[in-house]
Amino acid sequence: MAGQTVSMKEPVCLIENDSDGKLRVVRSALDILDQIDQHVVVVAVVGLYRTGKSYLMNKLAGERKGFALGATIQSKTKGIWMWCVPHPEKRDHTLVLLDTEGLGDVEKGDEKNDNWIFSLAVLLSSTLVYNSMGTIDNNALEKLHYVTAMTEHIKVKSNQRDGEESSEYLCYFPSFVWTVRDFTLTLEVDGIPITANEYLENALKLKTGHSKKDQAYNLPRSCLRNYFTPRWCFVFERPANGNKMRRMEELTDADLEPSFVEQAKEFCDHVFKEAKTKTLKQGLKVTGRLLGNLAETYVSAIRSGQIPCLDNAVLALAQIENSSAIERARAHYQKGMADWVAYPTETQEELSEVHAVMEKEAVAIFINSSFKDEDQKYQLELMKVLQEEYQKICERNYKESQKACESKIECIFAPLEEQIRDGSYMTSGGYKEYCNDLKLATSEYRSEKGGGVKAEEVLKEYLERKASIGQAILSADKSLSEAEQRAEAEKAKMEASERENRAMEEQLEVQEKLRADHQRTYEENVNQLMERMKRDSRNAVAEHDRVLQARLREQNDLLQQGFDDRAHQMQREIDALKGAKAEEEQKNPSFMSTALDTVGTAATLFLPGIIPKVGGMAVKWLSKWF
Repeated sequence: MAGQTVSMKEPVCLIENDSDGKLRVVRSALDILDQIDQHVVVVAVVGLYRTGKSYLMNKLAGERKGFALGATIQSKTKGIWMWCVPHPEKRDHTLVLLDTEGLGDVEKGDEKNDNWIFSLAVLLSSTLVYNSMGTIDNNALEKLHYVTAMTEHIKVKSNQRDGEESSEYLCYFPSFVWTVRDFTLTLEVDGIPITANEYLENALKLKTGHSKKDQAYNLPRSCLRNYFTPRWCFVFERPANGNKMRRMEELTDADLEPSFVEQAKEFCDHVFKEAKTKTLKQGLKVTGRLLGNLAETYVSAIRSGQIPCLDNAVLALAQIENSSAIERARAHYQKGMADWVAYPTETQEELSEVHAVMEKEAVAIFINSSFKDEDQKYQLELMKVLQEEYQKICERNYKESQKACESKIECIFAPLEEQIRDGSYMTSGGYKEYCNDLKLATSEYRSEKGGGVKAEEVLKEYLERKASIGQAILSADKSLSEAEQRAEAEKAKMEASERENRAMEEQLEVQEKLRADHQRTYEENVNQLMERMKRDSRNAVAEHDRVLQARLREQNDLLQQGFDDRAHQMQREIDALKGAKAEEEQKNPSFMSTALDTVGTAATLFLPGIIPKVGGMAVKWLSKWF
């Protein structure tokens, strides 16, 4: 199912400073994100104020105007502004553009606020664009000192020591693009042409010395190398002369330097192609709604004086999103059943078939939205919720069947009732006439559709009420001998017994179908859970591998640049990553068996009659998954 999105005509403020100077999330922006259940690609741009950040974001949005450009030395963008547009290339994805307040704004002069804006841009984005002017030299890297303070403003684990470096940052942090504006140099080293990416990597090379000056030189470079991968660079010539620069919002591509227009196009094409879906740990893909919850969680921590903790944020989001996923699944099930069920259904099977389809879709909605469902607590809650909804529908189906059958009886048996009232059957030969009329009415009742699942039970109850009347008519019929009357009475008892059996078979059929529904509910949940766990495991292994490969590349670069000690120190981190990857690959069968035991044992409490796959049966059943 394609997710829902929005297409904004213009950007809105997502995060602003309140009257006390504290950051806060703007409710109206959250309301927009809450409407987006598509996965999102989040591109955030950061950089010093008045470096042309907003122009690039407008280009990504496909518009000349939107994010404020301005042509003075004053910073135009305050806080973090958001623009959501359909992704131009990724189907069923929304492109979320975040334009941040210019760092180093002389009007604010608030270094702490700058650090938080930079940190939030890192935390919320899947691709971070750092925009600067001129060249990537030591001065430019020193201005990017915000990256050196990130471990003071972002933690992966709550028990992480201050300043501790961790490869786990790579599981959360975005890819990195450095855009260099008004670039006037020639891209070459020792007369050999190089790419913009090679230009960036050359600028990030470390010095081998150990002096304080060398350490200060290496610090921002080490941080960029350790925290951001992959990395790209784009250089842009000056777009126009000074007079035109003051009217950038009014200019078309034809008014700008052709080389700049081509460079801007290459940048946009790269972002559209390479910027990934925003994910959290273990490959969890983020929707607009989840992005809004992330923003609230991080800003709430900052407002309370805490350092945003990535693992804690994921746990908090899991509680919110898993509860929300249950409600969305319930709402989908309710709507589907309301749309497709016509009461009363002719059979329980007819109702069960619709239930099976809607339940499968509801479980898929939950499975695709939920994450970190420890001990399957939320999935068990969903199973219980949907079972309660189904019970309500079955009860309504019984009541509607009762009403429909009673209405049919009132209509079909009306002539019989009238003749009973006027005494037409209380004559010689009246009993035979009564039995014939009763038989005809009963046959017509059974042949007419629309009675539903209680047709025989309602008929049985009606005819039981008529038994005494039939006996009175039989006693009054003088055309029958005593022996014939006894025979007719016995025949009436046999017919009553037959109706009792029909009603019992009808209800047994309903109960048997309900037991089958319970078993199918259990197996559908287990099957989708296993698929999700396999997918999560693949994502976790892929994530371990991505981080491992990044650290191996960094280790190799260090060795080539003569940093043998640093490369040796990194080996322990690499060994730990290899071990974590191997552990993830090995844990699947036992982990899934434990989940099966948990679901099977708990499900028997509200799905009576199921045969859960627990213990040895679970191990045997799991063999088909591997």
